[in-house]
Formats: sequence, C-alpha cells, structure tokens
Amino acid sequence: MKAVAVFPGRARSAHLADLPEPQVESVRGERGVLVRVLRVGLDGTDKEINAGAYGTAPAGADILVIGHESLGIVEEVGPAVTELQPGDLVVAIVRRPGNSPYDAIGRADLTTDNEYFEHGISRLHGFLTERYFDSPEYLVLVPGGIGGVGVLLEPMSVVQKGIAMADEVQQRLRIWRAHRAAVLGSGTIGLLATLVLRLRGAAVTTFGLDELPYRNAEFIKQIGATYVSTRRRGLREVADGIGGFDLIFEATGFSPLVFEAMCALAKNGVLVLSSVTGGGRRIEVPADSVNLNFVLGNNTMVGTVNAAREHFEAGVRDLALSESQHPGWLEQLITHVAPGLDRFGDAFEALARAGTIKAVVEVNAPEGGALVGQAAARAAAS
Repeated sequence: MKAVAVFPGRARSAHLADLPEPQVESVRGERGVLVRVLRVGLDGTDKEINAGAYGTAPAGADILVIGHESLGIVEEVGPAVTELQPGDLVVAIVRRPGNSPYDAIGRADLTTDNEYFEHGISRLHGFLTERYFDSPEYLVLVPGGIGGVGVLLEPMSVVQKGIAMADEVQQRLRIWRAHRAAVLGSGTIGLLATLVLRLRGAAVTTFGLDELPYRNAEFIKQIGATYVSTRRRGLREVADGIGGFDLIFEATGFSPLVFEAMCALAKNGVLVLSSVTGGGRRIEVPADSVNLNFVLGNNTMVGTVNAAREHFEAGVRDLALSESQHPGWLEQLITHVAPGLDRFGDAFEALARAGTIKAVVEVNAPEGGALVGQAAARAAAS
C-alpha cells in the first residue's frame, strides 16, 4: 500500500513509501473500521513538516506518514460496529488521547501532556495513504450531500472550536452575542471563520493584505461579508469607526497583529487566537494602553488549537448549512486537486503559489467521480 511520508527533521524528504495493507481484524478486532481514503487536504503544517521544521514519527518508525485533513469511505467494519456501515463517508479526528485528565474525558485537544498524539504530525501516521484502520469513536460521519467538500471538515473544526470557546467564555456576560465580528486573515481558516460567523448572523469584516481585485474578497462578498485590505485601512481605523468588534478571530500567522487586535475590541469583546507562530519576532507595544483598555473593557483573549469530536460534528452541520444557503461556495475554496498519490508534489507546489486556497490530493477517485465538483475538476485539468 502506498503512502506519502517524510523523515522527520529532514528537509524536503516527502516521498512515496510502502506500508502494509491494514486488516480490520488485525488491530482492534470487532470494533475496527477500514477506510479507503478519497481526498486529503494539505496546509501549512504539512509544508512545514516537509521542510523539516517539526514532526515526530510513531514509536519504532523512521518515517511519518503526513496528511491530517482527510475524507474517506468506509470499506469494512467489525461485527460490533453499529455507528457506521460500508459506503459511509467519514472524516478522522486528528488528535488522539494521551495521559492527561483531559484526554481521559474525550478532550485530547486540551491535553496538558508535553508530548501528544496527532495523526500526520506527532507520533501517529497521517492519512495521505490508500487506506487506514481506525475505531468508530474517532470517525465522524459526513452526509453524502456534502460530497468532496467534506475534506474541509478538519480546518472547519478548528474554526468551530475557536468560536465555541468564545461563546463559552462569554457566558459570563449572560446576554452577550457577537453582532460585529472581525476575521484577521483571508486564507482557508479565515474564509471558513467568515462563513461560520455569517451563518450565525454576525456582520463580518475580514481583513487581508491583498488589495482589490482579489478572488478571496469576491468569495467573502458572496456570503454577505466585507473585505478590507490592511494596505488601505488598518484594523484599528475600521474598529474605531464602528465602536470596536464584539469578536475578533485571528488567523494570520503574524503575531504583532495580536496587540493591535487587543485594542480593536468593543467593550466585553473576545479575541480568539488560532495562529501557531514560531521564530523570535519582537515589537514595541503601548503596554499600559493595551492593559488599561483590556481591563476597563472587560475584554478577554483565548487561544485555540486542534478540535474535539463535538467541533467536528458542529462543522458537519455548518458545511451542510453552507451548501444549502450558498450552493457551490465551499467548492470554490478547493483551488487545486492533484490526481493521485504519485502527484503529491503538485499539491506541495500549489501551496507555494499565490492564489492557492486549499490544495487537495485525490487519493482514490470514487466511481463516476461523484465527489469531484466542477470547480475542482477544472482545477485538476489546469
């Protein structure tokens, strides 16, 4: 069985590897599920792992199979599996339990372990392979009507967790609601955050570097949100003009913007940080002013990473709602489809090109190409 793997810590080591074929009865017996992989999305995490920046192989292995954004179809189930049946579309949860108390209650995404288990990232093989074996507890059912855009569920789950955490924190305010929201960043996470907040009825302003005309800005406009280029207007300028934002979802990867966002909140506002940043960037900030505004405004800031099953399931609902309210919108986000595992390099090249939103490897095309929408087919042809 073929898979795309890296030698962790070695730059540009992604290659086709041979793995043993998984068998339902060989690992978890009666509760096993065999999944044939249809699509796997690549993102900045995969790019950085292939650059040798991080990534940890499973115990006893020299390689790490990459890919954490999966969509597959159930091929076989063990006799004790009642949640799924052959033919079901599924997405696998990425983070798996370790040893902390949070892992024990089904919240591995909140683990306090220093070493954690994440498929395709840390100590567990990923899904950029022909088939994988799992337990139904870690597989999320995706309605067939969602189709190939189900591969967006993993990044959607990250958005769902961030907004859910904001809602939970703001329960302190009893009657709080995000009427005005800002999304910082117009990549995949930023676009999905814009969508989710619009589905909840918020007036959303999404900020990005690119000036008009800009394709992502058109996508943002299509769902009733507003795009602002920070080359033209700063976050603080826009915020001051409307009295601040009730919720700001940060997804830029540019840490200095966090301090500007702290000053762009309305009273009782919440700032959600989702970027994982490295490096040693330093800036000067008006510390007293930032602190004073945060305290007097009863503001809060929360970091979010990864997601639990409940966030994947919430993501399924919003993917379906989006397909109902904005047919075809999600499909536009899949801007490159590499046809086959042996073309994985095409997807990595697409990640490096301007204009790519989501690059996907189509590992196993379904019969009749039912999961491949018109936009994806055009992208693959180009």
